[in-house]
Amino acid sequence: MIFYILIAYALINTIVFILYGIDKYRSRLTRRRIKDRVLLISAILGPFGAVAAMRLFHHKTKRAKFIMVPIFTILHIAVALLLIKNIIT
Repeated sequence: MIFYILIAYALINTIVFILYGIDKYRSRLTRRRIKDRVLLISAILGPFGAVAAMRLFHHKTKRAKFIMVPIFTILHIAVALLLIKNIIT
């Protein structure tokens, strides 16, 4: 069961990474973009993909509201550590 949860989590982060990449691509072509709200909500679900895309594509790194994305990552790590602690004990 844990294996499937980890696979789903990796898939979510991959999708978020792709979303950020699509938005960066569209920004260069001056096409219709993905809304910031959608990107932030997706970052809540998959913060590792969002942070990786922000760093790799240099995308949304200067927008004030996207400072929250690394905070989402820290929260996910904290929750994961709590879950691991509860599973072990």
